[in-house]
Amino acid sequence: MSAWPANPAVLEINTRVWLHDLRRRFGSNLTLADVPAEVWDDVARPGIDAVWLMGVWERSPRGAQIARTNEPMRRAADEALPDSSDDDIVGSAYCIRRYTPDPFFGGDLGLAMARVALAHRDVKLVLDFVPNHTAPDHAWALQRPEYYVHGTFEQVRDDPGSCIEVNGHMLACGKDPYFPAWPDVVQLDASSSDVRRVMAEQVMRIAERCDAVRCDMAMLVLDDVFEQTWGARGAPTRTDGLGFWPTVIEPVKSANPDFQFWAEAYWDLEPTLLAQGFDACYDKGLYDHLLHGSVEDVRDHLAGEAAQRIRFVENHDEPRAAAIVDREHHEALLTTVCTLPGVALLHEGGSHGRRVRVPIVLGRRPDEQPDLDLAAFVDRLLAALGDDLRRGVWRPLAIDGWPDNHSNEQLLAWTWTLPDTRFVVVVNLGHHRAEGMLHAPWDDLDDEVTLVDRLTGEQFQRSGAGWSEHGLYVALDAGGVHLFDVRP
Repeated sequence: MSAWPANPAVLEINTRVWLHDLRRRFGSNLTLADVPAEVWDDVARPGIDAVWLMGVWERSPRGAQIARTNEPMRRAADEALPDSSDDDIVGSAYCIRRYTPDPFFGGDLGLAMARVALAHRDVKLVLDFVPNHTAPDHAWALQRPEYYVHGTFEQVRDDPGSCIEVNGHMLACGKDPYFPAWPDVVQLDASSSDVRRVMAEQVMRIAERCDAVRCDMAMLVLDDVFEQTWGARGAPTRTDGLGFWPTVIEPVKSANPDFQFWAEAYWDLEPTLLAQGFDACYDKGLYDHLLHGSVEDVRDHLAGEAAQRIRFVENHDEPRAAAIVDREHHEALLTTVCTLPGVALLHEGGSHGRRVRVPIVLGRRPDEQPDLDLAAFVDRLLAALGDDLRRGVWRPLAIDGWPDNHSNEQLLAWTWTLPDTRFVVVVNLGHHRAEGMLHAPWDDLDDEVTLVDRLTGEQFQRSGAGWSEHGLYVALDAGGVHLFDVRP
């Protein structure tokens, strides 16, 4: 396969519910080894560079039982799937018993066949790695309790849900320091040299099966974060100078320089993780600005952003965009994340306007009426990305206001410049029609140029002279977008 492109577009699939839907269409015994070619053609369509098969590893029977009896987890499942039964609650995709493909997916053969199918279409495979915790019935929890943070007597007494008993040991449940513990997983001691060694070995084995790993809650195992969360309950402070992530990443990169590490990360710790070897980190800041902030917030955020970001308008942890975004802006948000530098992350089902976020403990999802107009737009957007748009040099553009009109403040614009091709992207993230003068950095355009909108096919004849100084007039309705191919 070819090397990773500079700015890949990636499709996340909740593998369990996706395969359940396919079984209803093609037969109840279908595994990843049996997915029809036309389904892979749709998944790996032009414009998609990689597929993240989320949740392929073997889930925990004990974790599934906890999910069925834990009131908040059961309530979330029932809200998403009102007719759910115990059989539908299959356990969390991140309560991993073994890093072996779950039998539901066809085991090792199923995953290998999926990778072959994607590689045949020149699409890469991304899988999960969970550094912070394991299932309570993971072999390490059963046989190597010293790999884990242990519960204290006071903790068990005051908060019984913060620990799990495993073979006579009270192991602390995994946690984010700002939220209650996750009741179905046990906390690895990320400060332990032995844990770091076996985790590095584990990732080496995962790297044989895919082209990148998405590392769940990657910031939780940073040395200072772990110490702040667990204090003296971890191993003694390490003195070799290596953090958790360099210990894990460097051996894999040495063996396979093209392999990528992507971090789910929050709390402005992305620069730290990038410095420790990650290729890209979540851009939760952009998500928050796009979904809950202002256009000015988005503009300021992009002014200081590097390209090593994973950009999205939804994923399995966030609400479905169609449920919280008005229809006229959904297309503008998708265009934004797909035409910025970095990793553009799409969520399977999002292109059809699914509104129900499926908790990761569920094995099926409710039927929903597809939004065919949105699906057609996403088809056009992916086709517009093609093989070239995100491969050039990206640059944000200034947009001046029109006389007595400050609606330009609702507009964002940028260019992609390649040796023989130039693109201009304009989006209106505001709630009213906007117009302004866009300043492109090109002084060598012909007197006459054609602007071809790759999304609609519309063509506009304009003078190319003076774009840098005087600007190009643009006008868009609320939520409108232009994706111009600039041709002499």
